[in-house]
Amino acid sequence: MQVNINDLNVHVELCGEGFPLLLLHGFTGDSSTWTPFCPTWGKHSKLIIPDIIGHGETESPLDVNRYNIESAAKDLLKLLDELEIEQTDLLGYSMGGRLALTFAILYPERVRKLILESASPGLKTEEERIQRCMKDGELANFINNQGILAFVNYWGGIPLFLTMKNLPEPIQESIREQRLTNNPKGLANSLIGMGTGSQPSWWEKLNLVKCEVLLLTGSMDEKFCKIAERMQKDMKKASWIVIKDSGHAIHVEQKEKFDTIVSDFLSLN
Repeated sequence: MQVNINDLNVHVELCGEGFPLLLLHGFTGDSSTWTPFCPTWGKHSKLIIPDIIGHGETESPLDVNRYNIESAAKDLLKLLDELEIEQTDLLGYSMGGRLALTFAILYPERVRKLILESASPGLKTEEERIQRCMKDGELANFINNQGILAFVNYWGGIPLFLTMKNLPEPIQESIREQRLTNNPKGLANSLIGMGTGSQPSWWEKLNLVKCEVLLLTGSMDEKFCKIAERMQKDMKKASWIVIKDSGHAIHVEQKEKFDTIVSDFLSLN
C-alpha cells in the first residue's frame, strides 16, 4: 500500500496479526528484507514494513534535507498515527537500526520493545562525524557519476559484507538484484542526509530509552560487537546476544536463529 506521509509517498507492506512490530531495513534494502519472516512473526505480531525514504517503492526526493534521520523518524510517527497504532515493537537493521534508535529516543512512549541488529548510536566526536560525512559524500558522488550497477558491485564487496560471500549463490544474487531496483538518487541522498556522519550522536542519550532493548550482533562483525558492548552499558534495560558464525547481516546469514531469537524476545512479558 502507498501512504502519503508529510508529503512523501511511502510504500508499506502489512501482514500478520497481534501487537504491532515496525520493521526497518538497512541501506540499499527495502521491505522485502523482512517478508521471509512474515509466516512466523506474523503469528504473534502485526508487521508494518515500510520502504525507508529513498529506497524501494517509496519516493526519492531531490531535496537531501528531506532525508534527515530525525525527519525520517517523524515520518514513522505519522505512519503509526495514520494506522492508528499507539505503541509498537520496533526492529531495525544497520541504517534502519540507527533510525529505530532515533525514533525510540525522540518518541519513547510509542515503543514497547526495541531490537537493534548491527546498529550504532552514531559517532561520538565531531571530528569522526566530519570524516564520515566526507566519505559518505564521496560514495554519493560515486553513485551519481558511475550509476547504480557500478555502486552495487562495489557495495557488495566491502569488508562489512565479506561473510555474505559464504551464502549460497542464489541468495547472493537475489540480494544483488534487490539492491539494483533502488533509485540511485535516493541512495545517494540517503548517504548524505541519513549517513552515520550526518546523524546526531545518540551516545549521551541512550539512557533516555526506557523500554526493553535487545542488541544483536554477529560474532564475525567485530566492529559492531564492540559498539553493542558499549551500548549495553549505557542502556538501562538492554540485553545483548552475539550470534555465532554470522557477520553484519544476521537476518540473512543466520535466518533461523535470528527468527527464533526475535520471536522469543517479543513473546516475553
